[in-house]
Amino acid sequence: MLRIDRRRALQLGLAAPLAMNSTVARAQASWPAKPVHIVLPFGAGGAADTVCRVIFAKVSEKLKQSFVIENKTGGNTMVASSAALQMPKDGYAFLVNSSQFIVNPVLMKDMPFDFATSFVPVTRLAAFPQVVAVRSDFPAKDINEYLAYAKANPGKLSFGTPPAGGMAHMAGAYIQNKLGVRLLHSPYRLATEAVRDVSGGQIDSVILTTSTIQPALQAEKARVLAITSANRIPTMPNVPTLAETVLPGMDMDDWVGLFAAKGVPDAIVAQMQAAIADAAAEPDVVARLAPLGTIVLASPTPVFAKFLDDQREVLTKLIREAGIKLE
Repeated sequence: MLRIDRRRALQLGLAAPLAMNSTVARAQASWPAKPVHIVLPFGAGGAADTVCRVIFAKVSEKLKQSFVIENKTGGNTMVASSAALQMPKDGYAFLVNSSQFIVNPVLMKDMPFDFATSFVPVTRLAAFPQVVAVRSDFPAKDINEYLAYAKANPGKLSFGTPPAGGMAHMAGAYIQNKLGVRLLHSPYRLATEAVRDVSGGQIDSVILTTSTIQPALQAEKARVLAITSANRIPTMPNVPTLAETVLPGMDMDDWVGLFAAKGVPDAIVAQMQAAIADAAAEPDVVARLAPLGTIVLASPTPVFAKFLDDQREVLTKLIREAGIKLE
């Protein structure tokens, strides 16, 4: 029979966690040693997809490792979020998300997981100013005429957003709630589908990011009436904000952030945030994204966490006051 005395047992017991910690430390030191997957719940060609591909291409270049963007749309970001949670929590899979991270728990029942406890914030990648745009032959020439038309035709003026529960939907709800108008909301799974339909005249208007609406503007199939940000933006200096025209104080940019599943080592989360901040500061990244109106942030993790807390308070209040429901 093998006998181990008490002292030897204690030594072995102490050695095990030390060996484990050493293994974890080596894994973190060599990160990334294989391709990193970025799970994106939004479709190809939209603002989130564009900013992720530009930023992570630069991160890949700097870290000498592949970063694979995986577009998994559907379920109001739940498909992508569930997929990210099912991957190993070893720092080789991250989730991109936006306001759905905050509003889904308010709007959806019987969710299979809790966003707040299943994920940890890494960084807010970027903010996207949004516009209210109309089809090219829509009678309104400015935002005041648009709202006058809405008041004269309650529930008939349609506006498309991608998707239900996103910041565009929230901006539309804010406009209706504060100004007492009733619009017809048309949610889309993909932003490009909303662009297609406003260009083709199937819907009257859209609330979309400045980058996403560009193809319709270039084809002269749509016109921008107002910006949802607090201030005018350099790419559209002649377009007024809703704040300066009809809704003082309104500031509702879209945004996109990076999250890690709970359990991913803190050191890797910190490494990822630092790599993104480094990449986002590169002149060619800024030059690629600035003309689209994208505001690259790469915010420190604590700043992003505070932003999420503030947004949760604002959006939860809006959802309840406006009676927003998923359609």
